[in-house]
Amino acid sequence: MARIITVGAAQLGPIARAESRSSAVARMLDLLRQAHARGCGLVVFPELALTTFFPRWYFEDQGEIDAFFERAMPNPDTQALFDEAARLGIGFYLGYAELAERDGRVRPFNTSVLVDRTGKIVGKYRKVHLPGHREHEPRWPFQHLEKRYFEPGDIGFPVWRTLGGVMGMCICNDRRWPETFRVMGLQGVELVMLGYNTPSANSLKPEESAETRMHHSRLCMQAGAYQNATWVVGVAKAGSEDGHHLIAGTCIIDPNGFIVAEAETEDDELVVFECDLDETKFLKETTFNFEAHRRIEHYRLIAEQTSAKLPED
Repeated sequence: MARIITVGAAQLGPIARAESRSSAVARMLDLLRQAHARGCGLVVFPELALTTFFPRWYFEDQGEIDAFFERAMPNPDTQALFDEAARLGIGFYLGYAELAERDGRVRPFNTSVLVDRTGKIVGKYRKVHLPGHREHEPRWPFQHLEKRYFEPGDIGFPVWRTLGGVMGMCICNDRRWPETFRVMGLQGVELVMLGYNTPSANSLKPEESAETRMHHSRLCMQAGAYQNATWVVGVAKAGSEDGHHLIAGTCIIDPNGFIVAEAETEDDELVVFECDLDETKFLKETTFNFEAHRRIEHYRLIAEQTSAKLPED
């Protein structure tokens, strides 16, 4: 019997710096209700879905920085989203900036949570691959200061057995690194949720086109899906946000690496597809049967050979 979960990829248009969290949540509530009307059991929202993409600016005042972060989830601004999801019986993925008490201090992370159909958080992920830079670079047309505002995630790439399958999460730049998908693939992941805020311009390479940026975004997600026999749901915050353009390209990718549904706009838009989790089985049991074809001792030998050729410090 097929294990079908109808997924809603809930793209958001731009969120201005002046837009309140309550306004962003109201937009997500509308998408959640659309998803319910179309039979969805899971909705995936983007990275940093509650605020503008603030790492594009250089801030020196810590209070100004902290205003973009959440100290608890849910909180008074987001509780309505959790309540409505529970009422409708829909799970969801939500990306946001988190301040967490860890190791005796407050630490900032770029975070996502997975919420089940009862409105309970059942999984948390913290972005591992932080792009950009730490210091102000006034010669560049815009900043990308994720390394200044966040610490690398400290959870790794776990998976969760919930919503009828094996679910995984990652965020934005994580999609460009094959080990993101492989670590989850080795744990049997069947559906990876991935929110992103990706500029259509590269501040370090102005001649790079928006089309190239979109190609790279989809290329790595499609490869990750195929090489690990998993569904991938990639969801954008898109459009011109405070004068800075973000690519759209929200899509749902099947375990063969094909895009089976995609957004048509750069606005708030719901992309829906019935994902049969059993479609992951064939490749997991044949081409990408890790137990049958993957020999750890060979990787150890390669690592030893590689390290022997590296120059000493």
